[in-house]
Amino acid sequence: MRKILHADCDCFFAAVEMRDDPALAEVPLAIGGSPERRGVIATCNYPARAFGIHSAMPTARALRLCPHLTLLPGSFDKYREVSRQIQAIFHELTPLVEPLSLDEAFLDVGEVERFSGSATWMARWLKQECLARTGITLSVGVAPNKFLAKIASDWEKPDGLTVITPERMEAFLRTLPVKKLHGVGPATGARLDAMGITTCSALREVPLERLLEAFGKFGKRLFELARGIDERPVRLERERKSVSVETTFAHDLPDLASCREALAPLCQRLEERLARHGHPPLAGLVVKVRFDDFSLTTLESRGLAPSPESFARLLEQAWERARRPVRLLGVGARLLPAARRRQLGLPLL
Repeated sequence: MRKILHADCDCFFAAVEMRDDPALAEVPLAIGGSPERRGVIATCNYPARAFGIHSAMPTARALRLCPHLTLLPGSFDKYREVSRQIQAIFHELTPLVEPLSLDEAFLDVGEVERFSGSATWMARWLKQECLARTGITLSVGVAPNKFLAKIASDWEKPDGLTVITPERMEAFLRTLPVKKLHGVGPATGARLDAMGITTCSALREVPLERLLEAFGKFGKRLFELARGIDERPVRLERERKSVSVETTFAHDLPDLASCREALAPLCQRLEERLARHGHPPLAGLVVKVRFDDFSLTTLESRGLAPSPESFARLLEQAWERARRPVRLLGVGARLLPAARRRQLGLPLL
């Protein structure tokens, strides 16, 4: 039986700022871009969340919800250094660490002999050491697989520790809302709700064939997760799947012609990023458009060369879906999976 920890820093960027200035701990605080530049909230502390503020919210809306919000632009060099210190603590416990971002990681502790092999004691040690050495609190989930460990780490935030033992898995899953399942976003959640499926217990009643018919290959994933099946290993290196750039404009782009003008510098930035990655083989191109009503559309095409002309064609098709002013544009490239590169005999960069 595997033992997986998911460690997640509580409101990480804000936590670092509150550590360095304790006066910020009791006031609504957010890290994000300025409202004048159409910025968004990167994270916020719990007093700010009480006003309904959350990550990815436009800063202007956050300030309407909480006019006395303390807004900081963020110091990402400082955040990366604190993240490095926390990751070092993770590696003291086990070499099997899979970072997911600056503030979270999976750890496979199945072979760790310290703490009498108790994953619960290991989680407590991680929380104590991170707080003592960095001043940052962790929420940790303990479970037999990655899927359940990640759900568990969010169960009692902030400063939580939730343990889902093999004996507890069945009871925990029966009442687990399907919207907690990895990969179930608002659209899939709404479709499941329309089918009368709100818990994993109800999801288990649906035959695999019906799930495949309704959700394609993701139906098999739903079938497995409802039963607590997740065989994904903790990976020391995560394969990059895409490279992208985007811009939120200070003023909406009123029409397609102005969008085309804004496309050229984005394509240049994407080319520079691909060059830094050694121009890896590509599987497809992507254009992302967020309109002034905050609706979002993406368009992907395979087989096109990463040229301004290719992105312009995708942009035109994406813009036609709403024909509205545009607040955000993004361009990206899907990378050819490593396994596919090996089949084709291409170099792995």
